[in-house]
Amino acid sequence: MTMSITIDRGHIDRVLIALQQQERACLMEQVTELCSDLTDDQVFLAIDYLTRSGQVCLTLDTNRTYWVRASRA
Repeated sequence: MTMSITIDRGHIDRVLIALQQQERACLMEQVTELCSDLTDDQVFLAIDYLTRSGQVCLTLDTNRTYWVRASRA
């Protein structure tokens, strides 16, 4: 059985706007808190899409913690 996961453009925009309003990188968990109206899965999928499209930057530090920030225009 194949399961399909989709993400709404509104969710993507919600996450991007929240990240653009931050002055520094956020922990993945903080992004979920910034977008409390979205589920963890919706935030993760939005970040995945935004990373692949170059609109956000996702980094992994030496403690294996993921940080995300909006790319600079």
